[in-house]
Amino acid sequence: MQATLTTILNKESKMLTGVASSVLIKETANTIRGLSMDGVRAANSGHPGLPLGMADVAAVLWSNHLQFDPQNPHWFDRDRFVLSGGHGSMLLYSLLHLYGYDLPMEELKNFRQWGSKTPGHPEVHETPGVETTTGPLGQGVANAVGMALAEKSLAARFNTDTQIINHYTYVMAGDGDMQEGVSHEAAAFAGHNKLGKLILLYDDNNITIDGATDLSFSENVLERHKAYGWHVQSIDGHDIDAINEAIEKAKLEKNRPSIIACKTVIGFGSPNRGGTAKAHGEPFPEEEIILTKEALGLPADAKFYVSEKVAAIAKEMKERGGTLSANWVSKLKKYEANNPELAQTLKDCIAGNIPVDAFEIPAFSAEKTMATRASSGAVLDYLAPRIPALMGGSADLTPSNKTFPKGESSFSPDNPKGRYIHYGVREHGMGAIMNGMALHGGVLPYAGTFFVFSDYMRPAMRMAALMEQQVIYVLTHDSIGLGEDGPTHQPIAHLASLRAMPNMSVIRPMDANETAEAWKMALKNKKGPTCLVLTRQNLPTLDRSTGIYAPVKNAQKGGYVLTEDEGYTTILIASGSEVEIALDAKKILNEKGEKIRVVSMPSTDIFDKQSKAYKDTVLPADCRKRIAIEAGATLSWYKYVGLDGKVIGIDRFGASAPYQRLYEELGITAIRIGKLTKYEEDC
Repeated sequence: MQATLTTILNKESKMLTGVASSVLIKETANTIRGLSMDGVRAANSGHPGLPLGMADVAAVLWSNHLQFDPQNPHWFDRDRFVLSGGHGSMLLYSLLHLYGYDLPMEELKNFRQWGSKTPGHPEVHETPGVETTTGPLGQGVANAVGMALAEKSLAARFNTDTQIINHYTYVMAGDGDMQEGVSHEAAAFAGHNKLGKLILLYDDNNITIDGATDLSFSENVLERHKAYGWHVQSIDGHDIDAINEAIEKAKLEKNRPSIIACKTVIGFGSPNRGGTAKAHGEPFPEEEIILTKEALGLPADAKFYVSEKVAAIAKEMKERGGTLSANWVSKLKKYEANNPELAQTLKDCIAGNIPVDAFEIPAFSAEKTMATRASSGAVLDYLAPRIPALMGGSADLTPSNKTFPKGESSFSPDNPKGRYIHYGVREHGMGAIMNGMALHGGVLPYAGTFFVFSDYMRPAMRMAALMEQQVIYVLTHDSIGLGEDGPTHQPIAHLASLRAMPNMSVIRPMDANETAEAWKMALKNKKGPTCLVLTRQNLPTLDRSTGIYAPVKNAQKGGYVLTEDEGYTTILIASGSEVEIALDAKKILNEKGEKIRVVSMPSTDIFDKQSKAYKDTVLPADCRKRIAIEAGATLSWYKYVGLDGKVIGIDRFGASAPYQRLYEELGITAIRIGKLTKYEEDC
């Protein structure tokens, strides 16, 4: 008796059995191949090779294993699917269309066009069902590690006798992903932390853009992952039963992440391009598409063809997905009844709610002199017990970054409830893992490293900004103020560089209380990542009780008038540790009879978002004598000082010496500012 479609698509199926099931899966895979070829051809741009090669694996996964609800793409306990090789996006778009998501055929026909929901590489905010923005190879692998980490953490903290958090993370990756260093960092981290619900489907086709992988790549990928502590398998990636069985085995492995090397043919089915680099990244000619469709049993003359049998999958998946998510909602209601406080905490974590008292950080005493990295650590001590979603770490610089809150414990295989993560010396992996955590939801990730090593993390930081993810970077040792470690560790161009990045908020506070305000700004910034740029050297805490200085809450506008003389004629603008220098310069200039306004500018991007009226009150157009002071590249300050202004900064690499000597030698001093107000010398 022929199996029904519902039986074939049964989530609990342990093995694909019967001719009908294999036939339907294969027909679905071939339909994906046809859609992918047609979409790339219509755009005259794209990558058909991966979709044709991995269509069988994808069809088995989505039909028999992946938990999702296409009508509720953000159902929290869904399985996550990441296409790390984002160039193969027509594979994902075809899956989303066929399996019931709100992605009509017209969008597939509009692939890579302006305003479509099918951009060249998957973008998380553009297309329902896309879990992360991928394209830069290796990033998606690390994102998936972050998702699996978040799942394990939340499950450990919130599951009781009810498994309210219980899902898998699947990532599809190819040889290019395996070569990028970030995937190595993330894979080592995943193995060490025994992320057993992470399953990597490796498109092992031995082809990259240049040609055969043996041109540049000779390692044994499975042996490497075995050394990392992964469960490894190798299968024929076009054998439906073998694919299904391998995924089942991987799901049963609870203590190790799994990699399944799927031996595939890139451009599978293409008589003349299959198995060659020509299949990778260019549209097939029309005649090759016809030959390939004939080889696959598809109507050769039909564009964007979907049979009635395959089209019926969407309805079945909507029904199945609706049942899965509805059952979870029912489970959640019982969970709430039995665990009301825990359930409310979980719901707040998922919603991203931050308790009001988290913003009531006690003020630091003006008698205290402390580095802003230390005041940040004190703020974290206050925040951690009040924000259950907060989950942090460091790239092996915990004592220096001050990122381990008191009372917290380390995340580990033996203690998955711990909320502090030891990433090891892996900045790039750390940044991309944090993105995955944020995308998963339920956790608010932060992590620290030296500011100069944001260079290692920058690709992941850029992706966080592109995806508008709330990720917080604690970047300490922010300038030449770190002193004797020398120019290898002294950031110069980093502030200007990160300020140039869209959606990236960069905050460099002047003292302990501005640091507290910086953390508040980071917690409120839900539309992108935030860099907290902090000092190694101690700074005085400004006494604002006298009325001479503006309230510190004004820092939340990004830039504000800190103090001023009546009838001022010159504006000094500074960030971070250089605000102290600006205040000292004001004293020198007051003795000369000059009237000064001092502006603290902890965040240029936040200041830029204020109204024109407010910005004009801080930097009025009629005061053209302006000097900006910052121990870094001058590039980002000229828009604030204007044509008649000057910038005191550092447009060279630093040096090794005590930081006080460095400031003197490189001219970041109050005395120099005193001379420049009358424009007696150039910057």
